[in-house]
Amino acid sequence: MVSNYLPSLDTKRKLTEQQTNFLSALATDARGDINKALDIAGYKPGASYSVINSLKDEIIDVATKILAKSAPQASTKLVEILESDDPIPQVNAKLQAAQTLLDRVGVAKRDKLDVTHNSGSGIFILPEKKAIIEAEDVEVIDEKKE
Repeated sequence: MVSNYLPSLDTKRKLTEQQTNFLSALATDARGDINKALDIAGYKPGASYSVINSLKDEIIDVATKILAKSAPQASTKLVEILESDDPIPQVNAKLQAAQTLLDRVGVAKRDKLDVTHNSGSGIFILPEKKAIIEAEDVEVIDEKKE
């Protein structure tokens, strides 16, 4: 089964067929349910800890791709809420969910930093250095006498 949710092929790690089936099921049939995806892929009960540890990067990659796939739907929902004159049930929850999804994907809410520097010149003048005074020959007197 080929799925666009699977990790990129340019990764150095080679996945087994069972691992590939697990990741594919996680994104599609199991709808994010780890235990259901493990069952679909044919893992034994109780294998979740070791599978999650070995595939944690790939699981995060699948989750990121699911969010990216849903970003256009979230954008459409925001515009729909904006343009609607009719009351929309649970509008606050839908609006917050769409905003959160877009924030996580990186489509909205970008921080911008404005750095403005006004200076007459780029030269900084240091004060004149003073000459180093050399110490004179000094005789050390030992005050501790036995």
